Amino acid sequence: MDTLSLILDTFEPLAGRRLLDIGCGSGTLAKALAARGATVTGIDPNPEAIAAAAAAVPAGRFEVAGANALPFPSASLDGAVFLNALHHVPDALAALWEAARVVRPGAAILVIEPLAEGSFFTALRPVEDETAVRHAAQAALAAAIASGQFACRRDLTFARRESFATLEHFLDRVLAVDPARADAVRRRRTEIGAIFSDVAERDAEGRFALTQPLRAQVLVVGPERAADAARSVRAR
Repeated sequence: MDTLSLILDTFEPLAGRRLLDIGCGSGTLAKALAARGATVTGIDPNPEAIAAAAAAVPAGRFEVAGANALPFPSASLDGAVFLNALHHVPDALAALWEAARVVRPGAAILVIEPLAEGSFFTALRPVEDETAVRHAAQAALAAAIASGQFACRRDLTFARRESFATLEHFLDRVLAVDPARADAVRRRRTEIGAIFSDVAERDAEGRFALTQPLRAQVLVVGPERAADAARSVRAR
């Protein structure tokens, strides 16, 4: 299983389907969905990321916004995706409620989150320790399901494996996700290099391979629950 295959499987057929990419970044996922016929909308709090996404997907709609306040009418979309994004949201449970508000009843909300484990996570930790926020995202998902307002249609864990020719290539990957990490990379480079060498596996071509476990959950909200979500958002 890989991320894109899982997303396509969740929302097929994509042609004409109105999908929301929450935390869209520079538009990589939005571009893949649009190429398969989806009508894509994306939000991200970073204006530079939104500008890049709009350039990458001219037919899409992109808005500078946070996941806790989506600028869309209730029940106006056919599905939503949080791809490696929920743990970046200050109130993850509120973001799930907001996603439930904007998708039509019975539509899927797909959440794919990196877990606080794996060799990629270990190598990343000296740069940015996401242990607490990743656990918080999982706790928010568990609370949403336990509330009875969200039904979990699918729950699986799979591994993303990436390989790098050198430490430099790994650091380039880390900085591409968030350039603000540059200072931590500079200050802790020796420590990062030691951990990278220790946890990475060498593949047949001599490259350094790192593994990141991901957990994917497909949440569905029924008509009554969607109405509850809308009321909950209005009450906050």
